Amino acid sequence: MKTLLAGLTLLAMTGGSAFAADYPAKEIQGIIQWGAGGSTDTVMRAVTPHAAEALGGNIVMQNKTGGVGAIALRYVQQQKADGYTLLMGAENPQMYKVLGLGTDDYTDMVPISVLARGVPMFVANNDAPYNTMTEFVEYAKANPGEVRVGSTGPGGLTSIVLAMLTNHEDVEFTRVPYDGDGPALTALQGGAIDVMPAVLGAAIEGVKAGRMKVIGLVDTQPNDLLPGVVPITEEIPGFTDYLPWGPFFGVFVKEGTPDEVVAKLQAAYAEGAKNPDFIKLMEDRGFIVMSIAGDEAMDFLESYRSTSSWLVHDAGFSKKSPEEFDIPRP
Repeated sequence: MKTLLAGLTLLAMTGGSAFAADYPAKEIQGIIQWGAGGSTDTVMRAVTPHAAEALGGNIVMQNKTGGVGAIALRYVQQQKADGYTLLMGAENPQMYKVLGLGTDDYTDMVPISVLARGVPMFVANNDAPYNTMTEFVEYAKANPGEVRVGSTGPGGLTSIVLAMLTNHEDVEFTRVPYDGDGPALTALQGGAIDVMPAVLGAAIEGVKAGRMKVIGLVDTQPNDLLPGVVPITEEIPGFTDYLPWGPFFGVFVKEGTPDEVVAKLQAAYAEGAKNPDFIKLMEDRGFIVMSIAGDEAMDFLESYRSTSSWLVHDAGFSKKSPEEFDIPRP
């Protein structure tokens, strides 16, 4: 019996090593959590071709929207832990547990690369009767519920940034849901909504083209891409409690994926993130390249989950307390 068990163990070990050595032996699926044209989609489609070249394989990307990104995450978690299905996501899963949207978050996955993070801002329809955050808040207070604000659902950038605002200002909005910031920004330009909290990288081209206007930069410092726009902390000092803060974009695999496969993917995306074209696009869009993996990525993800989970809890729209999941208060 001992000989048989030893033989089976050896077979499993050598089989796993052979599998990793041949990886990738077939096409890899990249499941993008949000819709086409949004910031997550932009980041993933910019870096992945370079990563695939470094890997020596083919990564085919597919947008799978819905459930504030939970449908994409659930799909990846249902596949084999073999490195042939990648989740290409944003920050949303880190609040799934407290929002009651799911039982998994990124701490239940293996980070291949946290590629970049962005700076949020408030953009408005050009015809909106306000040009600064001070004017916007005054108008919203005078017209409760009248301002239509785009939303990507609970736990997304919009909900976090609006929680920061409503924690300090008594304002009411009508929230209009969209499957990603790409469709929401299109709606903004068409007049279907009035204001959209969005990452700078997703909205900057529309701002440059004069199709929308910036009314607030959610940061503590000015940004070279937005000359003349003051940091929101100069108009609403309470934001200092939360900033700097911003969404992030990363590639993940299911827990249990062989270490050798994880290492190959991490090396490929690290190489892809060095590509000059990717770096230039990130700089032009106002994204900050991070390209971190391993323990550094896990520490970053845990810190983000802590800050954001307690923020939505204190704002009163979490369904469960972060304490239930041993999430420390920052």
